Amino acid sequence: MRHTGLGFVFVGLSGLLLTTAFADEGLWLAPGVAPLPTDKLGPFVRTSDGRILAIDAAASYVSHDEGKTWSEPRPLFPDGDDIKVSNERAVFRTSNGTIIAAFMNLNERHWTWNDDLTDAPGARLPTYVMRSQDDGKTWQDIQKMHEDWSGAVRDMIQTKSGRVIFTAMKMQHDPGRHAVLTYSSDDDGKTWKASNLIDLGGSGHHGGVTEPTLTELPDGRLWMLIRTNWGEFWSAYSHDGGRFWRVIKPSGIPSSSAPGLLKRLQSGRLLLVWNRPFPDGKTEWPKSGGDNRWSETPVSNHREELSVAFSDDHGKTWTEPSVIAHRHNTPRGRKWVAYPYVFESSPGQLWVTTMQGGLRVQIREKDFLKGGNAGESK
Repeated sequence: MRHTGLGFVFVGLSGLLLTTAFADEGLWLAPGVAPLPTDKLGPFVRTSDGRILAIDAAASYVSHDEGKTWSEPRPLFPDGDDIKVSNERAVFRTSNGTIIAAFMNLNERHWTWNDDLTDAPGARLPTYVMRSQDDGKTWQDIQKMHEDWSGAVRDMIQTKSGRVIFTAMKMQHDPGRHAVLTYSSDDDGKTWKASNLIDLGGSGHHGGVTEPTLTELPDGRLWMLIRTNWGEFWSAYSHDGGRFWRVIKPSGIPSSSAPGLLKRLQSGRLLLVWNRPFPDGKTEWPKSGGDNRWSETPVSNHREELSVAFSDDHGKTWTEPSVIAHRHNTPRGRKWVAYPYVFESSPGQLWVTTMQGGLRVQIREKDFLKGGNAGESK
């Protein structure tokens, strides 16, 4: 494994605090990690008047008091559109004040995986996008981007030029596997263009490449960090604002087979939140897959710990990883803490919520900036 400073220097779990509110779920939180005042799942955005907006499968909510209380649900589709928004989604407020949401429509979900075929013929989970120009009160320009099975929509950004870009997926066939792409808009989400498809092969219902996150680099390139089954994220780079991804290579950042999230903070630093391939301080974890059902290669599915690291040089080097949350097995079974969203509620104050494991916590950037930079990525 290439040395990146992520995975070679570990921060021990000794000293972690058990938060009483979550004790029955077997959840441990690191010092400096505090429960959020809400059980809402991100992503969150600010409205024009400073409120916080969240959505779920069918409604939007706003909070006037930093998440302590929320408005009554406001239907996203009052005209009865047959749409159910997935938990895997991206919500973003552009510099012009338009709020854009990208997601999969669960009401069109059709899963057909067949082990004998190593494929899912006709599988369908379409990707949609919509936008609001009145702080989420109403939604317009609801568009289906594609019919293919899309495992997750994970991230959306706006570049310095004003282009809005979000990540998506398309299942491929013969054999069944996943590939990733982005959609970009130069008119605040009214119309969209698809990028080229990144298909790196593989097989299995979790095979191939999946669930990317992305950021813009100072030189104008876009960097996408992609989940794989190969023990690390892979990187893809675009020199033309996400229209084409031409440079694709291993990132050198060790990772479980689970998605990470890159976030450009108001400080200018990059934050990475993700599941490392092994428990903190360990060098192994039982692998699964390798049978062309989950994946073509055995892979770590370690999702019991969630880690953070920061970069002051745009992803070249990173601080030592810090575990912010850890789940133990409970009488009700194994618990994961994965699929993170991050919301910077104020400069340096970060809300971290997860789709898997129900984590709802907040941390301060300064509390986890330790250890300096260590190592370089490819």
